[in-house]
Amino acid sequence: MKTSNSFHRRNRLTWAKAFLAVLALVCAAAPLVSAQSVAFSPNQGESDGVSAGGKWMEFHSEDKMTGAKNVRFELLSDNYLREDPDYKPRIQFVCTNGKYTAADFNPGIRLGPPNRPGFWGQPQMEVMVRVDDTHSYHGWNWIRNRFLSMDKGTTRELIGAHIFKVQIRGRNGPEIAEFSPAGLDLARVKQACDLTPKRPSKD
Repeated sequence: MKTSNSFHRRNRLTWAKAFLAVLALVCAAAPLVSAQSVAFSPNQGESDGVSAGGKWMEFHSEDKMTGAKNVRFELLSDNYLREDPDYKPRIQFVCTNGKYTAADFNPGIRLGPPNRPGFWGQPQMEVMVRVDDTHSYHGWNWIRNRFLSMDKGTTRELIGAHIFKVQIRGRNGPEIAEFSPAGLDLARVKQACDLTPKRPSKD
């Protein structure tokens, strides 16, 4: 009888240890799952980001003076550029009161100098863009040596693409940022920005 009781005690102890081990794994995994669906906003007055489908994040804010409702969609690149292995390039587009406002490409590195003038004489950098199986050249406004302002047409191509790559001139030569934009919830973009995808025209 003592042997039977001892056996049952050991059996219960084994099950208890197994249960605690599983519980510890679940608790450890919970923050990782949460981190994948929420992104902390670096901007004051902006809510933390939530998933907008695929690798996209969506952020909301309100202009304190005008009450305008802003929505920002952000996509991080799949790779790092040579000059900064700790900061991924990113693309964001912003919409205000249900309308598209602007988009920009942030390479996370200091850009090379502008190499062409825009229509109004503003400094621009010519970039090569690949959208799925097509490529094209664009002049994007060069802003403070850090950002490039994207055109609306390319933004529309981006949101409907599976492959999106941008080649720019860094200070040490050409750099390519690679993005995976597939999976974006286009219904959310339509509601927040009145923006629809556009197929790139082949050369």
